[in-house]
Amino acid sequence: MSTKSSDYNFSEIESTWQRYWEENKTFAASNESDKEKFFVLDMFPYPSGAGLHIGHPLGYTGSDILARYKRAQGKNVLHPIGWDAFGLATEQYAIKTGKHPRTTSVERIGHFRNQLKTIGFSFDYDREVDTTDPKYYRWTQWIFLQLFKRGLAYVDMRPVWWCDELKTVLANEEVIDGKSERGNHPVVRRNLRQVVLKITEYADRLIEDLELVDWPASTKKMQAEWIGKSTGATARFALDGLDESLEIYTTRPDTLMGVTYMVVSPEHPLLDKLTVAEKKDEVAAYVTAAAAKSDLERTDLAKEKSGVFTGSYAVHPITGDKIPVWVADYVLISYGTGAIMAVPAHDTRDHEFAEQFNLPITPVIKGSDEDTLPYTGDGVLINSGEFDGLPWQEAKDKITEKLKAEKTGEESTQYKLRDWLFSRQRYWGEPFPIAWVSEEDYVTAVASGTLADWLPDEPVTYTDETGTVFALPVPPSALPLELPYVESYEPAGTGESPLKKADDWMEIWYNFATGAYVPASGEKPEGEEWVRASRETNTMPQWAGSCWYYLRYMDPHNEDALASPEALEYWETPDMYVGGAEHAVLHLLYARFWHKVLYDAGVVKNKEPFRKLFHQGMLLGEDGKKISKSAGNGVDPVSVVNEYGADTMRMYLMFLGPLEARKPWNSKGIGGISRFLNKAWREIVGKDGELNPKIKDGHQDSKETEKLLHETIKKVSEDLDALSFNTAISQLMILINHLQSQKVISLATAKAFVQMIAPMAPHIGEELWSRLGEKNSVGLGPWPSFDAAKLVSDEVNIVFQVMGKMRGQAMVSKTSTQEEVLELAKQDPKVAAHLEGKTIRKVIYVPGRILNIVAN
Repeated sequence: MSTKSSDYNFSEIESTWQRYWEENKTFAASNESDKEKFFVLDMFPYPSGAGLHIGHPLGYTGSDILARYKRAQGKNVLHPIGWDAFGLATEQYAIKTGKHPRTTSVERIGHFRNQLKTIGFSFDYDREVDTTDPKYYRWTQWIFLQLFKRGLAYVDMRPVWWCDELKTVLANEEVIDGKSERGNHPVVRRNLRQVVLKITEYADRLIEDLELVDWPASTKKMQAEWIGKSTGATARFALDGLDESLEIYTTRPDTLMGVTYMVVSPEHPLLDKLTVAEKKDEVAAYVTAAAAKSDLERTDLAKEKSGVFTGSYAVHPITGDKIPVWVADYVLISYGTGAIMAVPAHDTRDHEFAEQFNLPITPVIKGSDEDTLPYTGDGVLINSGEFDGLPWQEAKDKITEKLKAEKTGEESTQYKLRDWLFSRQRYWGEPFPIAWVSEEDYVTAVASGTLADWLPDEPVTYTDETGTVFALPVPPSALPLELPYVESYEPAGTGESPLKKADDWMEIWYNFATGAYVPASGEKPEGEEWVRASRETNTMPQWAGSCWYYLRYMDPHNEDALASPEALEYWETPDMYVGGAEHAVLHLLYARFWHKVLYDAGVVKNKEPFRKLFHQGMLLGEDGKKISKSAGNGVDPVSVVNEYGADTMRMYLMFLGPLEARKPWNSKGIGGISRFLNKAWREIVGKDGELNPKIKDGHQDSKETEKLLHETIKKVSEDLDALSFNTAISQLMILINHLQSQKVISLATAKAFVQMIAPMAPHIGEELWSRLGEKNSVGLGPWPSFDAAKLVSDEVNIVFQVMGKMRGQAMVSKTSTQEEVLELAKQDPKVAAHLEGKTIRKVIYVPGRILNIVAN
């Protein structure tokens, strides 16, 4: 492959070796290998139209170095790539341009792929996946059927953002200060029918199994806090004059005697009954205003509290006191019961609300004489009747027992985690593999037994204008259920998906035995297995395809299963998962949930999908700000490659600082890495393009060179294992500077240096390896090993002192006697100068450290 040029022509070298890798499938992983496996996984990219900016290759470069290093160590490395290509942005671009989302996705994927290849990543492109490919989402739909038959999917009316002007549902990120991001139009909350997944069924396992993974402590903490398991008590407050009661959940039942008012959310189902006639208009106006606020806006601690008294009263479950009931938007219907008991002396939000509306504040927990309100710490109870003087923890138990005895409450465990709203009113997503039929037809389908393996114990239903309808699954043999072609991707205007307009696909005669269908506009085919049905018009969220993609990489062309049992047995789960901390909660939580369902189904054998996780840090723009299109501070990595080469960019990205650190891009420093690679080139390649004549086969390097080489092998190996690439590069710089100072170096030392630089700078690594006479890829190893004996020197550095002051130093044998060291010291010019004309009176020798001469 070498051109034998004496110049380091990175452009020619990099294109040559990229072509070589592709033609020889250098990085292809095998599912049938005797080698130890190593699966390194990247969080796969969403292929945006703009392509990569300089921050994107940061994590990919880190994982690629690790993959190349493990490959050189002789492991069977799976390092795949794919595309998370469904989603809102692509659909919006289709609406804007008139291009089909599939066309847009293919174009964007092609652009991203070319950029990644230009940077020289060692991906196995034969295993590439695309979440929008029907061959892929067939298995996304199949996994949904696993959830469906286990009773983990249901349909419910849920609040979503709705914009009348745009006639569409908007995602949370499309709403800013109660207005649509596009057009700045008013938005409101509207209840729409949604498909929901019961992730809460797995809440305990999702917390407990965090002990099984090697993840950053901060990520584990975020996962646990998002799930938010807490123990406390449920209490029921009777409503004065009504048959109903308000149920609340509290983690601090010890503060129950300090309740001075109640609050319900604007969406609470009892609000209308709670609101007295003279308050109807005021409450209605408040509810309308609250509907335009996001959950984040409503719960912001800094915001001014707002609310309206409903005119009704609740009855304290222990004292019988009447307590006013307010409606306020700082209480969310999505958390707890949508109602709270307000204890303003011991809760910050309640305290601010009470002060604003001049409501009573009664302290019931005393910590010390200096307590200021609100006091949220521990202590003993006061102003609590029979519970006065009890430590707070004991009081929790006593008050909970009292509620239970009075049948107005009990112990309770609750979670912040809510079931996963798993549908979007969009076109560009996976269709749900279910059809809605009448109760009569559902009974017929159940009786036939053809769908017995895929029906939940309890039918999934919802009620529309025609009555109650029942969900029938598409038989797995009929998957994938492909997206139909539609003329327009504009939303239907009713809050429903554009699929609502695909009449011949949506309204059908459906064969529940085979999954076949014909448009309902025609006559019903013969046979009892044909029923009138409507497709589910919601589509799955972008999260769906990213929940399980790591499994498809193991066996991406399998047409009979998402992956063969043999492939799943061999690869198990990724050994290292590299990705941004912005996915530390939702993506990881959703993927863990799906993996556990597949574990319960016997598809996978591990309880957790990702055993080891590493978050690369964020690369900022040169201005120190987050890289964004609006800020205009992005740098095109391909332009950097064109100017300096891919190897220089890769190494510089790693040299900027620890991979996990947040750091700015600085184009001024890249020249240092460029000079380092040029220096490495000149150490191997002579002026005539042949091997540098200073490299001699069979040459015995100096002990100093040997020691430094083996120190470098040890440190670089340890650093690559730890993903500490910046310090590995620093060590290689020390080694090349030393080698440059040597008149002759051995061929073995030159090869070891090239092997160590190759994972980080693979193109120049391949070229230099070739010029050193090797025929195979440098990436196939074997990786150099260090000799521990070479790290131990038989010499020590002795400091020479005269009258306690340092005057020189030298390396001496560890076996040297005091007399031999003294004679060596006398020969040092600086020592000799301070001894001239003086008589040595005493010599103090500390072996291995100092020799001090006392003279006068």
